[in-house]
Amino acid sequence: MADWVQSFEEYAQKLLAEAKVTGTAVGLAEQGELRYFHGFGLADNTEDAKALTPDTVFGIGSVTKSFTCVAIMQLQDAGKLSVHDPVIKYLPELRTPNEAYTREITIHHLMTHTAGFPPLDTLMGAMKRSIVEGDDVKSSSSGLEFDLDKAEEINTKEEFMAYIGKLNYEFLGAPGTEFSYSNDSYAMLGLIIERVSGKSYEQFVQDHILVPAGMKNSAFLVEDLPEGAEVATLFTRKSPKDGGEVYRSPSWWDSPSMRAAGFLKSTIHDLLRYTEIFRTGGLVGENRLLSPESVEAMTAPHFSIAPFQAYGYGLFVANCHDGTLIEHGGAIKGVAAQIFVLPERGLTGAVLMNTDGGPMADLMHGILNATNGHSPDTVPFQYPDYEISVDALAAFTGEYRSSEGATVSVEIEENELVAKSNGTNIPLRSVGEDSFVMKRGETDAFIRFVRDEAGVVTRMGFGARQLIKVLAEKEQTV
Repeated sequence: MADWVQSFEEYAQKLLAEAKVTGTAVGLAEQGELRYFHGFGLADNTEDAKALTPDTVFGIGSVTKSFTCVAIMQLQDAGKLSVHDPVIKYLPELRTPNEAYTREITIHHLMTHTAGFPPLDTLMGAMKRSIVEGDDVKSSSSGLEFDLDKAEEINTKEEFMAYIGKLNYEFLGAPGTEFSYSNDSYAMLGLIIERVSGKSYEQFVQDHILVPAGMKNSAFLVEDLPEGAEVATLFTRKSPKDGGEVYRSPSWWDSPSMRAAGFLKSTIHDLLRYTEIFRTGGLVGENRLLSPESVEAMTAPHFSIAPFQAYGYGLFVANCHDGTLIEHGGAIKGVAAQIFVLPERGLTGAVLMNTDGGPMADLMHGILNATNGHSPDTVPFQYPDYEISVDALAAFTGEYRSSEGATVSVEIEENELVAKSNGTNIPLRSVGEDSFVMKRGETDAFIRFVRDEAGVVTRMGFGARQLIKVLAEKEQTV
């Protein structure tokens, strides 16, 4: 056994035990050839539970977003659209509270999460039917708090567009000026793909990505998988404030109106085939799925979201591990997933878990560290300390919320800033003007606070989303 394998597996087993993950599959390929696979744990917690293999099916959550962007780029390669087209060319029914901004939003803005939309409350309504029919859990470890009974059910893309059109919210900024992770933007991309191609979104992905890439064990619905496919059972956990207990939760959450944002299921083998697109410049084997120019566009750092990280099209782009790390994660009930590509080292990889809240990004960095001769727990991004007075910290305190259900309270404890969310207290370390990092697993996650023209802090970038501060009356009148 290579030295790096032992150090990585010891590291992974420690993290997975701490996170109480039932089953995890990790795969790494070099120059397109499988170099490493290991299944940690099992596909279920029953007596007849099966071992994990490279063909065990897991949910991949928001890793689906890169598939949506591949589909858009395929349509651009075919001359059927341009990413710089205004969205209303294809979605003329789109309504927002700002008519001028509505006309300015392009497909590029949707793909880069820069349309200006704050987090909206659509996803719970879009998943409501599957949650109610599954009837095994009404929340998960996502940190989102939601009242399912109050959520308006959204079952079709037409209902989604109508619901979006009646919401009242304030744009974060003009299109192209602010980043905030947006499932709604990707739902719109799915509808654009349908209208331009004349096929359902799911059928287009099947015909133009899954089949030509040889992804035989990938589908949006379990019933569409090949007969005999081994599917990992889902597990979720109670929130930290309720003890964090992990329990079996086999029903899949689904959202027919928003599948383009995150509902594909796949395997290690299939994802290692898929990620070849970004290693080779568009090829999977001898099949060309994208032009080299489209791959370059997808992996370009279109919008900087942290000192070491930017967003491309459906992919995060970072400089670390002796190269350009192209990656994306996915998380939903019973799902923690990660894909990654490091073209300079010829590496592609995937991490799949059947338990939400798992350390998928830590395992990605861990295996890339280990294969490069470093300790698996080496931090990928080094943020220097930035001196800030205790008095200055008061500007950041308060409660921050999103319509998606996230609530974060920022307080000062023992002369340090602390973020409190879902029963967890997370210290914030100052690394720049209005900038902090928090520990997310083993890695530092970047947090940016946003001020208005009067210098009052009004928003907080948390988990790639911008949360709105609930301003006290005194702050509003400054």
